[in-house]
Formats: sequence, structure tokens, C-alpha cells
Amino acid sequence: MTAGRSHSDVDPVPPAATSAFLGDPDGHVSYENAIEQACDLLFESFATVEGPYAGTDHETLRERLSDLTVVPADGDSLESVLETVADEILVDSVRVHDPDCVAHLHCPPTIPALAAELLLSATNQSMDSFDQAPAASVLEERIVDACCELFGYPPGADGVFTSGGTESNHLGLLLARDWYCETRFDCEVQTAGLPSGADLRLLCSEDAHFTAEQAAHHLGLGEDAVVTVATDDDRRIDLDALDDALERIAADGHHPFAIVATAGTTDFGSIDPLAPLADRASAYDCWLHVDAAYGGACAISDRLRPKLAGIDRADSIAVDFHKLFYQPLGCGAFLLRDGDRYRLLERNVAYLNPERDDDVGVPNLVSKSLRTSRRFDALKPYVTFNALGRSGLAECVEYVCDLADAVAEEIRAAPALELCCEPELSTVVFRYRPDRGTDSIDSNDHDDVGRINRAIRDELLTDGEVLLARTDVDGVSALKFTLLNPRTTVSHLRAALEAVVDRGETLEHELIDSV
Repeated sequence: MTAGRSHSDVDPVPPAATSAFLGDPDGHVSYENAIEQACDLLFESFATVEGPYAGTDHETLRERLSDLTVVPADGDSLESVLETVADEILVDSVRVHDPDCVAHLHCPPTIPALAAELLLSATNQSMDSFDQAPAASVLEERIVDACCELFGYPPGADGVFTSGGTESNHLGLLLARDWYCETRFDCEVQTAGLPSGADLRLLCSEDAHFTAEQAAHHLGLGEDAVVTVATDDDRRIDLDALDDALERIAADGHHPFAIVATAGTTDFGSIDPLAPLADRASAYDCWLHVDAAYGGACAISDRLRPKLAGIDRADSIAVDFHKLFYQPLGCGAFLLRDGDRYRLLERNVAYLNPERDDDVGVPNLVSKSLRTSRRFDALKPYVTFNALGRSGLAECVEYVCDLADAVAEEIRAAPALELCCEPELSTVVFRYRPDRGTDSIDSNDHDDVGRINRAIRDELLTDGEVLLARTDVDGVSALKFTLLNPRTTVSHLRAALEAVVDRGETLEHELIDSV
């Protein structure tokens, strides 16, 4: 008799739901049928529907979806459930593949990446230990090595896949903080916490991503530890202003531990001068982290790579594959110039990565990551790189950057439009300007200009005609094309600009009539 069991115990009978799992013979058939139906519904309700969005507002969606049963007592057929998903969810999803979806850094994924997504989801490898993801762990190491080489890092560099720029930026600043405290204050933050009176500061441009401030909060430094520096006319960090800030921080007795450079700001695509920033970081003995979540894709192109000159001197780099590398969300990487600095995060636990595994060189990716359970997302760029080749991806990146330059010319030539900044990558920021000959509206009135541009964007979204982004430039609302889709053409963007001008003129007349 087995300990803990009585003679009356009966072995449990497997549930009927075993057919819902791979490995069961019936499950294989069910999986094949489910994928086939999912593909049919995807094409019917999503991929072949015209326009970037149906235009349904949030109140209507909440009301409609409130009728859905989320956790029923008994299940329905998978066929019926998928039909419901198609009818209620897919029809009101943003169609990122549509050429008129030009709002955010939200790319159309490649078909090779979608095929990889199917494989990695079904195999469900967990990257927190080698025995949960053997081949996956080794392949991720290979891809990280290739990415380090792509960005000019020396031997000994390392990295890990992340969910995207937010996680990568956080990881970079975490290592920067701990490295600085170890070297400057002889303090191991992992065990002892922050040294008393350190007064740490990090610097970034005023157009840097919000995750610099978010990381400062999460790292216990507080957002006041972030010193934002003015930008120049090209929306890049102003080096003279940076020098003034560094001198002021030192004079006040504070410690600049990191400079965060941006290679592709969210609003403008601007790239900070990386080599001069590396010089400053070296002079002040602080960490240089480059947020290249957007602009890092330039490294794949011989023509665009010079935009990233100096990135090889950064202590760490954030790069997103789910932007201009055309991967499904979320898929990013964090790269570390000196892989030995990962010791600042080192952690060993018996059930995942015991120290004896380290002694024999077993891959230990969990100690490089902020996450424990993690998907095999590295498979997606691997399949895409090998299916399209470096040249195929480079063509896509170069095309959308050229497209941005072309549409900027269209905006310059349109009397009713104003270009807010010269494009650096594939982002174009502009405004509709009210008629300067109108007595009732001042074309220089920020309230009127902002109100009309916000309304243009909202109406185009509601009609599902064009999906534009919105932002503020110098305190005034503006519109934004974020061009990632290689299927978008100048003709599409001309039509979008015509729609902007038509809506603007209508709204302008309505505003005049209300005065």
C-alpha cells in the first residue's frame, strides 16, 4: 500500500477535457481543426476587411461586451466560441496591416513571425530554466550574440529577450544604479539597499520616453531624480544644456549615475548624438543607456546604420523587435556591453538554476531577466531573419523612412498644413492650420488650432477612415503619421492628408458659425 492512501482509494480518472490538449490523439485533430477555423475567421472578420478600424466607440463596446459570459459553468463547442470571438472581438480590433493604420509604433507582423508565434505558443517553452527550454535557451543565446554583433559590441557582451522597451529601459537603469553604487560607494544594492545620502540623478532629453521617470520611481529614486534636458531644433538632446545640467548636479552635491540617450523618440523619431553622449558619460564616470526601441532597426541597414554612430560605446541598449523588425507583440531585447555586469542581478535557486549548473556552463537566462516565466519570443525574429534575410528587412525599414521624407514634402506644399519637425526616421508630425484670412479664427491661437486638430483625429477614428496619432508639440495639439507598414504608399498618405484638410475646413467653418 502506498503511504498516505487507504485501500478504498481509487485512481483518479482523467477528465474528458484531455482531448483539448496536444499529445492526445483526438487533441491533434482538434488542434488542426481549431487552427483551420481560426485562420478562416481571421481572414473573414479581420484580414480582408477594409479600413483600419470599424470606428466603434468605447461606450458601445463596453455595453455590447458586457453581455458576454466570461466564465460559464459549462463550456460550449470551440467552434461556437471562436465564432463569438470573430463576431464580437475581431470586427472591432485595430487592423494593423491596413495601409491607413498610421498612428502608433504598432507594426504589422510578418507572416514568418506569425508562423513562429504558432510554434512557440504550442510548444510553450519557459525560458526560466534550461530543463524547461533546452534548444530555446541556446537559440536565444545565439540570437543575442548576433544582435550584440549587429550593434558593434565586443566579445563578452550579453543580453536577454524582454517584453519591450519598458522592461529593457528598466533593466538598464537597474544595472546602472547598482553598478554606480558599487563602484562609487562600495555598496551592494542587491543586499544592502541604496546607500544613505547617495542623491542619485539620471539625465535624459525632454522628449525621452516616459519610462525613464517610471524606472526612477520603481527603483526607489523617485521621479525627481530624473533631470530632463532641453532639445535642439531637431528635437535631439542639446549638448550645451546637458553640460550645464551635469555641472549643476555636481555643484549641488548630487551624483549623475546614468545618461539615457534616445535613438528614435516616440513623437519625432529623433536620435540623440550618441558619440558625444558617450564622451560625457565617460567624463563623469556614469552609465550610458541607449533607448533604441524604435531606431535600433537602423542597424540592419547599411544606408541607415550611420544614424546610430556611437551606439557601440553604450553600456546598454534597448531594442524592440515589435516595431521596425515587424514582430508580434511583445518582443524586445536588452543588450549589455560588458556581460560580466550581470553579476549584479545574480540569483540562484535550487529548483531553477542551482550554482552547480553555472559551474558546468548550463544556460542560466533567468538571472539576466526581470521576469521568471518567459516565452520563447526569440524564435520570432529568428524565423523572420532567415525567411526575409537582412536585405529583405533592411528594404522595409529604408522604405518607410523614405516614405516619411516623401509625405513631409507633401505637407510642406499644402497651404493648410504645417510640418512640425523634419523627419529623422519614419514619424511625421504635422498640424492643420486654420485659414489665416479668417477674421473669426486666429491661426496663431493655440486653443483654436489644438481644438480643431484634436477633433480631426477623433472624427477620422470614429469614421474608421484613417487611424492617426495625436501628440502635443510646444504645448499645441498636433497630428502624427507613424509609418511602419511597407504596404502604405504615398497615394494612401495623400488621401489621408486630403481627409485631414477636408475635416479641418468643415470644423473651422463650424467654429466660425459658433462664434
